Amino acid sequence: MANSTQYAKTVAASPSKISTTELHGRVRVAYADFTADAAQETINMFKLPDGARIIGGRLNHAALGSSTTVSVGHAAYTQADGTVVALDVDEYKAAASSASATGSAIAATTALGENSLVDAPDGLIVTATTAGADATGLITVQMTYVLD
Repeated sequence: MANSTQYAKTVAASPSKISTTELHGRVRVAYADFTADAAQETINMFKLPDGARIIGGRLNHAALGSSTTVSVGHAAYTQADGTVVALDVDEYKAAASSASATGSAIAATTALGENSLVDAPDGLIVTATTAGADATGLITVQMTYVLD
């Protein structure tokens, strides 16, 4: 039988501490809403704290208009080692039609940031971006994460 990295730490001859983002952490929620007013824009929704482990989220929106799209990503930030990470408008959800009111999962796969750790000493700003045509209507984004 095999053991996960985290379980192996607990049963080793000299057990080592497991991060609270891996065991016994508290799930937190970040939530924001924005009402688009006939524009194509990137909206700063909220800031996640450094060290948070992203475990999922949800994007919901009204019918924003014909030919509109919405995506979820992040603003540019600097990592602890000084590396600058460029903004990425679709890190957590690729642009998809927003012509009809709907909801969808964000940060739902490894490729889309599920289980990733925030490495941003000043925090990570999560964004929503409307494109394709001018969007009008309510957009909500929520993300769940573990910190402590």
